Amino acid sequence: MTPRKSAANKAFDLDVFFEAEKKKIETHLERVLPRAEARPADLCAAVRYAVLSGGKRIRPILALEACRAVGGNERDALPAAAALELIHSYSLVHDDLPCMDDDDVRRGQPTCHKKYGEVTALLAGDALLTLAFRVLANPDGLRGATAFARRLRATAVVAEAAGLHGMVGGQAVDVLFKEKEPDLPTIEYINAHKSGALIAAALEAGAILGGGTPREIAALAHYGRSIGLLFQVVDDILDREGYAKVIGVPEARKEAEELLERAKRHLAPLRAQGRVLEEIAEFILMRTS
Repeated sequence: MTPRKSAANKAFDLDVFFEAEKKKIETHLERVLPRAEARPADLCAAVRYAVLSGGKRIRPILALEACRAVGGNERDALPAAAALELIHSYSLVHDDLPCMDDDDVRRGQPTCHKKYGEVTALLAGDALLTLAFRVLANPDGLRGATAFARRLRATAVVAEAAGLHGMVGGQAVDVLFKEKEPDLPTIEYINAHKSGALIAAALEAGAILGGGTPREIAALAHYGRSIGLLFQVVDDILDREGYAKVIGVPEARKEAEELLERAKRHLAPLRAQGRVLEEIAEFILMRTS
């Protein structure tokens, strides 16, 4: 990606930013994941495989940047960032199972159940979801009632986004329509819940943990919902599925551009502090994979 100019008129290379953030997040993930030699051996290996076999780390990156955008210390958002990636990883393991999407390959490698078997993959997903909330609930390093209250609130936001009224609910509707063509409102529901909810939660949780004002938290939550939908619409365009299949690629591209502009408008209260998030939204629109 060609470096752009930031609000401070300094060169900003998003690729360099992403790489640095990924290293930071993966270092933290290594701290919370079971050791390679831990028991039960196959289950721990499957858990590590599911998390460490690639990925953009977009959700944890968004959580950290939202924290920084409201003036917070990124260290306060690292547990939530790690938890979001664990939840995302569990969802992919379960999505790939034969009873769901029945995929054999993810990111150019065998899916978890192809490498370790269905039972171990199922349990690995369960373990990852449970571990995510252990990481979120761990009080180590928290000081004072305010920090505890912020962590508790962020945990509730992540739980809501991951569960019945978020990602799991969206997956249920997606499975229901697996053998038939969904209409546009159904596709929008699936996109907003299965894919978009956890992205929106990353922004909202990061802003809460960073001590954002109610206006800032609301702005980042709305931005998150917009880019969550944008992410899925772009996926649909690339795959010629879902949204793009129903309304056509040109209309889907138009919708994606409108979502980008909407996301940028939501960042207005943050002024220059929202510039990196604006760059990320533009990256999501222009990505090719």
